Parts: sequence; structure tokens; C-alpha cells
Amino acid sequence: MQKNEEKGEKASGFDGLGIDSRILSILTKNGITEPTLIQRKSIPPAIKGHDLMGVAQTGTGKTFAFGIPLIQNILSSRGRALVLLPTRELANQVEENLKKIAWGLGIKTISIIGGEAFNRQLFSLKRNPNIIVATPGRLLDHLRRKTIRLDDISFLVLDEADMMFDMGFAPQIEELIKLTPKTRQTLLFSATMPAAIIKLAEKYLKTPLQIQVAPSGSTVDLIDQEIYLIRSEEKFKNLIKILGDYRKLVLIFVRTRYGASSLCKRLNDNGYRSVEIHSNLSFNQRKKSLQDFKDASSRIMVATDVAARGLDINDIQLVLNYDLPDNSEDYVHRIGRTARAGKGGKAITFSLSNQIRQIQKIERLIKKNLPIRRMGSDEVLINRANKKGGNNSNNSGSRGGGNSVRSNSNNRGNNKKFFTRKPKGRSGNFNRRRG
Repeated sequence: MQKNEEKGEKASGFDGLGIDSRILSILTKNGITEPTLIQRKSIPPAIKGHDLMGVAQTGTGKTFAFGIPLIQNILSSRGRALVLLPTRELANQVEENLKKIAWGLGIKTISIIGGEAFNRQLFSLKRNPNIIVATPGRLLDHLRRKTIRLDDISFLVLDEADMMFDMGFAPQIEELIKLTPKTRQTLLFSATMPAAIIKLAEKYLKTPLQIQVAPSGSTVDLIDQEIYLIRSEEKFKNLIKILGDYRKLVLIFVRTRYGASSLCKRLNDNGYRSVEIHSNLSFNQRKKSLQDFKDASSRIMVATDVAARGLDINDIQLVLNYDLPDNSEDYVHRIGRTARAGKGGKAITFSLSNQIRQIQKIERLIKKNLPIRRMGSDEVLINRANKKGGNNSNNSGSRGGGNSVRSNSNNRGNNKKFFTRKPKGRSGNFNRRRG
């Protein structure tokens, strides 16, 4: 597997990337004039027909990184493309973005997702679309009914591959890949690159070029991240306090569908216009919630992780993890909803005292030490950062001695509890101690 890993280079526009002049013209008309790093590194080899594995932070422009070469190659060969994604929201979003370029070039697109009328999709399929954007489940439904075929697919894109695996789609993905010609070009994009994805790539991609513009699991530097230690029964009242400091869009993540509905109702009952999004809602209900949030008629959205990678909104001021996610990778995708398009953003996470190990896992993944505070206090209870030389992977990887608690002499003797590291071993355990 070849590697092409570069960071921090200056963009110089889309000229010189080998892009067709017709596509360049459409990009300019849409105000898209500067490629992101993943686009600048992916577009030239993809246009030349190479298989790719693209690793980039969420919100870095992966759709056009594969979409531009996809459309250009269809223009020259008139082949067909299949783009697989894990959720309906993502599929709709990707198709809308591809349509911005494809429509003016006579290239037809379609989204094949659950929750939409089957007959409507059948009608669109009869138009012989050039690009099919689909979720695995609904696509397999069409294949079993023989309403679609994949033996003429020239280009295959697996987007958010790790999320598809997390959602249990691995068998379906392999089944779908086997139904496409072996001569196809395959582009795989993901925010993280676990072993299962690498194994899939080794099996089905042809000498793929790996484009890594940031370490797997890294977060956008413009996101200011904080952890607040808090008791479960104090979460809601402290959420209300925080909401008073943020006047723009706020995205709140919870673990369960019931939790999302319950919190959304409590917020609305307290005068905060809120919408919810989770898998218990119909597709049309989810679509309306997203639209209300996008146009700020409801500036707060309460979501489960179904929305973590399906939102493309540039003005989310705050992401608040009301509940910690089940796995560390979801933390990366959650907070990636803010600080998009070069803007800054804030991520606040509520943590219970017995969840410190989960915070440590997140820190190891993102290679960054996060300040941990008690709600309502500026005192940093746990902060391994800000050593001379800044954070680095060696610093953040060390979970043993040398870590300290930053205390204030005025707080001594006030019987407040806080956490400190045990000064031995690499276990990362915490013990309680009075200050």
C-alpha cells in the first residue's frame, strides 16, 4: 500500500489538478475556489484511475475529493458510479453536493435510501442514472427484487467506511462489492482507519494510494474542547446555564433515542426551541428536524449518533456531549460538527466521576490531553497539557507519573473532592482525594 502523507501545505486553487475546464467553471460559479487538503491530494491520482484510501478529519471536504474525479471519469468514459454511505442523511447530503456539479453536465444522480417510496425510486432508476448514492440495506432490497444491477459499475466509493462497519454493514458491503466488476476503480474514505477497514482494502482495492492528511482520529485544531465533571442529577440545570452563553446553533448528543426525546421535551418545556433526531423518527420527520435546525427556526438539536456524520452545517457554535459516546471514535465525529469551513467552535463534554477511563481512551485516540474541570469552576482539576513544547503524541501517550493536579491555595481545606493520578504504573486509574 503506497502512502501519500502531507500536512499543512498551502492550497493554490483547483487549477493544475487535472480537472476538466467544464467542472472548473461550475466550481467557480458555486463559489468553490480553493481545494481542501484532502481534495488537493486525492483528485489528481483519482482522475488518473488509481484506487485510493483517504483518511481525513470529518468536515474536510471528502465529498468533492471523490466526487470531482468521479464526475470527470464518467464524462470521459460514460461509465456508472456507486457511492455507498451508512445513513440516509449522509446519502441525501452527498447526492445534493454531487448534483451541484453533475446537473450542469448532463450527469444524472439518484439516492437509494430506506424510508422513501419504492415506486418513486423505481421511476428514477428507469432514467438510467450515472451516479447511484445508496445505503447498503435499501440497495440490497432493489437487487433482490432485480430492479437494479451492479455489473456495469465502473467506479465504487465507500464513504465513512468505519461507520458502516460500526453499524454492522460489513457483510452487506462485501456482498455488494462482489457484485461489481473487478475492473472497477475503488475509492475508500474514512475519518478513522481501524484494522477491519485496512483488511477490506487489502482484499478489494488494487495497490491503493493512501492519502492521509491528518492522523486517524485527529480533531480539528479550531475546536476548543473541555470536559466537565458533573453528577448525573445536575446535568440538566447546568445545560441550561451553558445554553445562556451560546446564542447560535447548539448540537447536543445523547446516547439513546429515549434520552433524545426526553431531553428535547424538557428543553421545549423550559422555553428553548429544540428538535430531535434519532432512528425512531421517520425519514420525513428527521428531514424536517434537520431543516428546522439548518434555518435556525429551532436553534437546538438533540441527537443520537445517527446524526454525528450526517450534518453539514457551517454555523454550529457548540457541540455538547450530554452523554459520553459508546466508543471513542464517535467523540471525533460528534465534535467534528463544529469548527467547519475554517471557523472556530466549542465542544463541551459532561463526564461522571466513574467515566474517567472513557475520557482517557478519547485522549489516546485524539493524541491530546483535555482539561477537566468541575462545573462552575475555572480550576483545572486534571490537566496534563501545556508542558514546554506543547502536546505531542509522546506526552499524551504517557499515562503514568509526572501528571499533576493544579490546585489553588484558596481551595485548600474546603472539603471539595477532586481526582488526581496515582503516581505509578500506566494503568491510568484515578483515586479520590480531598483538597
